[in-house]
Amino acid sequence: MAADTREPGASAEAFLEMLVREAPRVEFDRPLLEARAVGASADALAALDRARELALEVRALLDRRRRREAELSALFDTVADLATLRDLDAVLEAIVRRARKLLDTDVTYMTLNDPDRGDTYMRVTDGSVSARFQRLRLPMGAGLGGLAAQLATPFTTSSYLGDPRFRHTEEIDTAVQEEGIVAILGVPMRLGARVVGVLYAANRTARPFERPEIALLTSLAAHAAVAIDNTRLLTETRAALAELGTANTLSREHSLAIERAADAHDRLAGLVLRGVDVRELATTVAELLGGAIIVLDAGGRRLVTVGDISDAVSDAALAEAVAEARVQGRAVRRGDLRVAAVGAGGEPLCALALCVPGELSETDERTLERAAVVTALLLLVRRSVTDTESRVRGELLEDLVVGRGDDPAVVLERARRLGVDLDRPHVVVVFSAEARYRQRASSWAAGQASARGGLAGRHDGDGVLLLPGNDTSGASGSPGSPGSPGDEARRVARELGAVLGSPVTAGGAGPVGPDEVAAAYVEAARCVSALRTLGRTGDGVSAADLGFVGLLLGQDNDITTFLAATIGPVLEYDARRRTALADTLRAYFDTGSSPARAAERLHVHVNTVNQRLDRISQLLGTRWQRPDHALEVQLALKLHALRASLPGT
Repeated sequence: MAADTREPGASAEAFLEMLVREAPRVEFDRPLLEARAVGASADALAALDRARELALEVRALLDRRRRREAELSALFDTVADLATLRDLDAVLEAIVRRARKLLDTDVTYMTLNDPDRGDTYMRVTDGSVSARFQRLRLPMGAGLGGLAAQLATPFTTSSYLGDPRFRHTEEIDTAVQEEGIVAILGVPMRLGARVVGVLYAANRTARPFERPEIALLTSLAAHAAVAIDNTRLLTETRAALAELGTANTLSREHSLAIERAADAHDRLAGLVLRGVDVRELATTVAELLGGAIIVLDAGGRRLVTVGDISDAVSDAALAEAVAEARVQGRAVRRGDLRVAAVGAGGEPLCALALCVPGELSETDERTLERAAVVTALLLLVRRSVTDTESRVRGELLEDLVVGRGDDPAVVLERARRLGVDLDRPHVVVVFSAEARYRQRASSWAAGQASARGGLAGRHDGDGVLLLPGNDTSGASGSPGSPGSPGDEARRVARELGAVLGSPVTAGGAGPVGPDEVAAAYVEAARCVSALRTLGRTGDGVSAADLGFVGLLLGQDNDITTFLAATIGPVLEYDARRRTALADTLRAYFDTGSSPARAAERLHVHVNTVNQRLDRISQLLGTRWQRPDHALEVQLALKLHALRASLPGT
């Protein structure tokens, strides 16, 4: 009996030893088998069996506690992940991975509902090997997951493909077969009454899922739903904060822009009230906007340049930008160039070009446009003042040119009020330019008259200047110094031609006093006509500069007798018969006395030219072709053409 009592005790210790080293369940049968093998009594065997059952219960209890501890640890880790949520994908992957480990399944995965498409799609997988399965989308109500998502209820099956409870589709079944899945547990991820997705555990062999496993997966699904919602809230919060920050930044920038615009407005308004010139205005705009400024007039010419303007800014590029700015009605950009143009009543007034690298704020663009308007106002005021002064000066000059002067004392007083001293000798300059440049030419002449203490106006379509001068040549240095009539005429032709970019022809006469202006005007106008006839458009002369041609410019020269004695019969024959003998003579001499080339110039047959030359010989005699007489004939032809072109002849 002593041996029997000892054996069960030793066996009980064996059970404890197995519990300590966490032996497999099958080892707990070994003590009982050994006792039977040695012939232990029934009581001893019953005691051993009881000890084995108790040990197995303890082992099962320890397993449940370890499992519960692992579950709690997993849930705690998930809560920690949620507390430090940075990356939603990382949190969801951790939940799916923990579910697979705790439930000891082959595959775990998660699908999320897509409200826009009305289905649920695969978001995270762990243990999956099928690409088709990882891209699977489930219609609401289809398959186990689609049904769980639609009804917000957990579903489990030990053999999915043969389970008739679910609506099978070819796409879902093919993906499940490719993955090799047999048993599936799916629990909804709920936020209140709303389902956001489904969390799954699946096996590649048949397996029932117990209630504790369903409860554990449900807990993990709840945490996943919280993670998704937290991410949404965090995203919305961050977006709200970003919008708030942006609004705050915009508000601050807007406030600064208003202050900057107000400062620019005050400074520009102050400049207008002070009546500054265009250069000072341009300098202020350049300081406000931090760049270089070009002021362009109505014709696109550069009036003022402030700052370093690259040579790459060509006149053609400026003209193109100005044209677009006028069409757009606002500032336009061309690289680093911004251009604002201003007009009134369809008439261009001016343009401002700002050269500044980088971006330009909307406020600065509006400042540029406002500065262009202010510049236009200054130019209009200046033009108005200039026009008024020019009109008064022009009226006085017109009276002098047509000899409609008042009492000499009154004329001198009118001139004195305009800053003109008519007691000094003056020269008269008549200039002619293309009609399209008339306004610009008049403005230039008005500026010259104002700077030189003279008068400017227009008469019979030509411009007229009355400037202080003398009868000595070579004295016309700066615009402030007087010169001879020829000097002044050449200077006007040269300088005004450069301004207009077009030839200007000018004639000068004088010096004269107030009562001699009318005669000097006629002489200067004849100089202009003489230059045109001689093919010297763009030149400037006085009568003295024309040599023998100047003889025609006086009213007392007997040119008629000379013409009658030299080519009078030819002129009378042409007038009586309406022929072209004089023209034939000119062509004959101009082509080196060649009848053939003269015929080409006149567009007639050479025989016709020879016949006309024979007729001329009959009228003038054969001596007209001798060198001495031929020179007189050529001079007479020139004088005849010149006198016909001169005004007053």
